[in-house]
Amino acid sequence: MTVAQRIRSRRSHPLPASRARRPAQLAHGTWRSRVRHRPEPGGGAGTGKARETPAPVLLVDDEPSIRAICRVNLEGDGLRVLEAKDGAEALEEVRRQRPSLVLLDVMMPGVDGWDVAAQLAADAVTRDIPVVFLSARAAPEDRLRAQRLGAVGYVVKPFDPVELAGIVRDVLERVARGEREQLNRELAGE
Repeated sequence: MTVAQRIRSRRSHPLPASRARRPAQLAHGTWRSRVRHRPEPGGGAGTGKARETPAPVLLVDDEPSIRAICRVNLEGDGLRVLEAKDGAEALEEVRRQRPSLVLLDVMMPGVDGWDVAAQLAADAVTRDIPVVFLSARAAPEDRLRAQRLGAVGYVVKPFDPVELAGIVRDVLERVARGEREQLNRELAGE
């Protein structure tokens, strides 16, 4: 089932009000529901082994509380997480650890998220690392700026941190399938 089909299905079969959650809003106004673990292919029936990312995810935000809640939810979904509290630290971690994906806040003191993304895109060693922005800035021009910087996702704050792992896994799967350019185009609603 494609992402669009899941979204349409979710809209036609809403959760009861007692179980409904506000899902994370992505770049072009679509809503995604949480993607749960699936057993690893070849792991055997009933093993229930969670999929592992090939490298950790780097979470960059200057707010310790946001990093903590995101880390708990990402790790709870079986993802390995690195943290950086600002842009300069993020650049060091990316070069040292080569994460599978960078979750990047825009508004940070010193080196902001825009500068981090620009530096990653300009470096031949780091330009292929997918960047997903986490930002309170929801204006269309911010999404276009993220697109121009080569980002593959844009999650608007406030978002449901429980849904973050599903978003990360979806992006990683689509990038692995060669859909990076499509993800980037979706930032502008194309």
